[in-house]
Amino acid sequence: MAKDTNKTIPKSADVEDFLTSVPEGQATDSRWLIEAMQKVTGEPPVMWGSSIIGFGKYHYKYESGREGDMPLMGFSPRKGKLTLYITYKPENYTELMNEVGKHQTSKACFYIKDLASVNQEKLRELIQKTYDEETSKL
Repeated sequence: MAKDTNKTIPKSADVEDFLTSVPEGQATDSRWLIEAMQKVTGEPPVMWGSSIIGFGKYHYKYESGREGDMPLMGFSPRKGKLTLYITYKPENYTELMNEVGKHQTSKACFYIKDLASVNQEKLRELIQKTYDEETSKL
């Protein structure tokens, strides 16, 4: 059986060029997230796939044998929301996520409508805390 090919890989596409394709409000929020995540990771923003802006990378390998690289942290401006890829264990950060404000979570995503609807100081704190704790396990 052939291995699945990971479509989420670093691309040479320009992040600013990508941001011209998203609505103005999301582009502004994206620039804020770029600044915040770059400050935390010390890594430049890189396009992963067609719509994820990622920072740094790590190599993963599942028990199934599937392996690949993913950004240490990233986000994507999606239709009507910002999807942040900051932890695989959102349940570990419930209290701080609630302090950020209105949001949704899934197994590996933290969703917010926009920066105006959340506490940006608490969001910076969440980005820092998840990065510190998640990278300490690598």
